[in-house]
Amino acid sequence: MKILWADDEIDLLKPHILFLQERGYEVIPVTSGNDALDVMKEEQVDLVFLDEHMPGMGGLDALSAIKEIHPTLPVVMITKSEEEHIMEEALGGKISDYLIKPVNPKQILLTIKKHTEARRLVSERSMMSYQQEFREIGMRLMEPMDHADWTEMYKRLVYWEIELSETEDENIHGIFESQKAEANAQFCRFYERNYMDWLKGLTAKPTMSPTVLRERLMPMLGADRPTFLIVVDNFRYDQWKYLQPLFEQMFRVETDSLFYSIVPTTTQFARNAMFSGLMPSEIERKYPQYWVNEDEEGYKNQFESELLGENLRRNGIGIRHSYNKVLNAQYGWKLVEGVNKLMHNALNVVVFNFIDMLSHARTDSNIVRELAADERSYRSVTRSWFVHSPLAELLKELAAREVNVVVTTDHGSVRVDNPVRVRGDRDMSVNLRYKQGRLLEYDVKEVFEVKDPASIYLPKRHITSPYIFARNNDFFAYPNNFNQYVQYYHSTFQHGGISMEEVLIPWVVLRGRTQAQ
Repeated sequence: MKILWADDEIDLLKPHILFLQERGYEVIPVTSGNDALDVMKEEQVDLVFLDEHMPGMGGLDALSAIKEIHPTLPVVMITKSEEEHIMEEALGGKISDYLIKPVNPKQILLTIKKHTEARRLVSERSMMSYQQEFREIGMRLMEPMDHADWTEMYKRLVYWEIELSETEDENIHGIFESQKAEANAQFCRFYERNYMDWLKGLTAKPTMSPTVLRERLMPMLGADRPTFLIVVDNFRYDQWKYLQPLFEQMFRVETDSLFYSIVPTTTQFARNAMFSGLMPSEIERKYPQYWVNEDEEGYKNQFESELLGENLRRNGIGIRHSYNKVLNAQYGWKLVEGVNKLMHNALNVVVFNFIDMLSHARTDSNIVRELAADERSYRSVTRSWFVHSPLAELLKELAAREVNVVVTTDHGSVRVDNPVRVRGDRDMSVNLRYKQGRLLEYDVKEVFEVKDPASIYLPKRHITSPYIFARNNDFFAYPNNFNQYVQYYHSTFQHGGISMEEVLIPWVVLRGRTQAQ
């Protein structure tokens, strides 16, 4: 590794240079900024140490010139000055680090490793730590767990999924994926065992789609500030954790929690349940004008605003509120421009549909498939969208105001790779993760079967019309054209069934960093 060190007192730094050379580093010493630039025209270097005060071209001017030539090259400024304005100028010039003289050799060595080897060292440390965690997670999966334990387990798995995504060791990736698959299989069994009892109130239940607004949002609405509920359709917990550093540039995270989606984990069922505070069959019974069945014409979520209003009224909350659904960027930017008008409402609900559209586009578009080929790239595409989206701009506006901000979703999605055969008539629902129909044929061992939809508060289309749900990474495929069907949908992101990714979804409360405590 080649280090360029520019300092007009370079002779005094010979002990430091010798220390680095003994550890295998090649050090090129120069005495001015001009000399440093001359060297860089002839040599490829890995890092630059730059004295701030040198005759001729000083450190700050040299920094600007270096960044023009090599924008990503790590440059560390070393100076005797502790003046704040010099630090700010250096930071504004995209300095990688800032050291105050005198510096000792080990401090220099640590700085080099920090800026040239950090990724490798972090990767190695992550793998070592996960090997220990692997055993602990494995032992925990052998013990009985309740709904709160499962949320903590999923948080641990998401943490390690993101940590290990920075490593290039395929073996450790394979080990993690196997452990995650085992956890998912156990979670599905847990969910199936307890789901009906939760709905009937026979056992302690988690916060779920129909109760989340009553339990977590409505207690916030009496505050002396507006509340913004931002619902990002199909927003998985791992996507939230991947984006969290961007959010934390604007906000403090006050609550980072999960709640349970109902099944089917689709917008029609889960989001209508969330806004209404009711299960789907209860919506159909109480507000038939606001429920559109799968086999009926019309958009299935066109009455979310009305259902939200009814939910607030039933709970005795008479407040001024707004509802906006952002289906395209143009509407989103218009909403950002009008944010001042929303400040007069006690509650503002904003739904963003992009991530759900992305997951469906990934199925239909070869280009999007390549951009979001796996979990890691799917998170990366989500991040790229967020950085340049109206949502990011809206959050910047809200971060500077006295408001409560909640970010959540209606359901997640899972990457499917295991086809499960199912037959049915032409009235069978088309979703790949759940099916409803009169003449369904399937292997009962491969699905979560609900013969009576009323038992889980789902509308019944026919007298004999069961629901079946796919588990883990399964998806339903028709025997006709089976291979073609499997090839088309294999490795796509789907939702509607049971998996940790679909069911355990984020509820995040934020407070702007500039707001009073």
